Amino acid sequence: MGGKARHFKWEVEYMHWSPDGEEGVVMGINGQFPGPTIRARAGDTIHVELTNRLHTEGVVIHWHGIRQIGTPWADGTASISQCAINPGETFLYRFKVDKAGTYFYHGHYGMQRSAGLYGSLIVDVAEGEKEIFQYDGEFNILLSDWWHKGSHEQEVDLSSNPMRWIGEPQTLLINGRGQFNCSLAAHVSNSSASPCKLRGNEQYAPHILRVHPNKTYRLRIASTTALASLNLAIGNHKMLVVEADGNNLQPFSVDNMDIYSGESYSVLFTTNQDPSKNYWISISVRGREPRTPQGLTILNYHPNSASKLPPSPPPIAPRWDDYEYSKSFTNKILALKGSPTPPPTHHRRIFLLNTQNFIDGHTKWAINNVSLVLPATPYLGSIKYGLNAAFNRKSPPDRFRPDYDVMRPAANQNSTYGSGVYMLRFNTTVDVILQNANALRANVSEIHPWHLHGHDFWVLGYGEGKFTEKEEAKFNLKNPPLRNTAVIFPFGWTALRFVADNPGVWAFHCHIEPHLHMGMGVVFAEGVRRLGKIPNEALGCGLTGKMLMNNLHN
Repeated sequence: MGGKARHFKWEVEYMHWSPDGEEGVVMGINGQFPGPTIRARAGDTIHVELTNRLHTEGVVIHWHGIRQIGTPWADGTASISQCAINPGETFLYRFKVDKAGTYFYHGHYGMQRSAGLYGSLIVDVAEGEKEIFQYDGEFNILLSDWWHKGSHEQEVDLSSNPMRWIGEPQTLLINGRGQFNCSLAAHVSNSSASPCKLRGNEQYAPHILRVHPNKTYRLRIASTTALASLNLAIGNHKMLVVEADGNNLQPFSVDNMDIYSGESYSVLFTTNQDPSKNYWISISVRGREPRTPQGLTILNYHPNSASKLPPSPPPIAPRWDDYEYSKSFTNKILALKGSPTPPPTHHRRIFLLNTQNFIDGHTKWAINNVSLVLPATPYLGSIKYGLNAAFNRKSPPDRFRPDYDVMRPAANQNSTYGSGVYMLRFNTTVDVILQNANALRANVSEIHPWHLHGHDFWVLGYGEGKFTEKEEAKFNLKNPPLRNTAVIFPFGWTALRFVADNPGVWAFHCHIEPHLHMGMGVVFAEGVRRLGKIPNEALGCGLTGKMLMNNLHN
């Protein structure tokens, strides 16, 4: 049975908003921040007629976790799958949501995600089907981080010579709401923070989750942070993790959980605590020394007053640099029995070394010593129509130098720019080994969550130090989780496997916004010639734009 068509008309604009009590400028959709939540069923087709109401810049929206099978031009990546939508123009995103799960959407042009262009996308099971997990109600929370400095100034800072680092976020937001100059937990903390005086109708008042005692709820969580890795906890309540990135997991129970930018999860929790109290829901920074207070909201037990503050302090997060704790959580994530298993072998293995480098004095991130710059003509059109001058035709390297020491800063810290593409043979199995390394300073290696467009991949394993072929014996081929985002830990590696079976051109990049801005990504292309006609609206810039003009005149 075919799904329904769901139609939306959106206008993207800048507007004054107060996400954390300090007024600033956010990117909103139809006057809302975060943007409207899309809810659909598996098998439905989404139609979003997107009009750009920005005055001086283009815009695109990426539907994060939706594979865009048959519609690669709707992936929403500027210069990769489409031209940016110019001010005043309208672009129709039309795509099928083929798989139930927790997803989200966000801007994918410049650093517009940092400016607040994001929202939730929830796909329920197809009509007539049942969820495999039973629960009485559900909530949806979108996590983000917020700076008081605007995203344009952040871009200039990051591109300057010398680079001016943007610093840690001022506030962590839950559903677009946080508190910068006051604390919800002032009455139970030993800090000098002043208590929040809220009426409840402020734009930064917490989004309260109202529950009844002795029920089981599903909490859908997605992180669209620009920088922060997070740890989430519900005070006094255990969470059963059941879904990650739209794929069902073997359920496992935790007191708190890590969530990296680009990831989404579902957890089940039961309201089995003292019903006369309310409880904290907290998010805390992981993987970077926290300079940002916890983000808080309240789990409100009915019939208590929603404004009744929890009597105990918020949950204490694991130490920010306790990576063993994070690894033990990550290693518990396994596919549910009956999930698709990976092909037993690969046709091609690509090693991607993540390093921080200099190019002409500018600080960049590079992959195999190439820092990604996107061309004026989107790859999808230029590859489909054989416009060979549109980007660097030389394939980027499949591996890095075997003598490279990932544990120390490189002797030569210089890198080069590149716009080349990894051309993947259609329907072949590709392994990617993400290899972390030392950054510019000694003894510094950062967490990087990597997100693949157009596919889910199997996470075959994680390891310490430099990957060697011996590690293959440790790969999990029995029940590895299917994900679209995976983390590499400091000084470690992560092994992924996917099948190149979705015709299109797909970004694969670090989901930390400043890192992508500084070149931390690659581009995969597969089966592009198999595609039918690409809609003209996706092609109207660069060399494909000229091609369209010539066709009009001939």
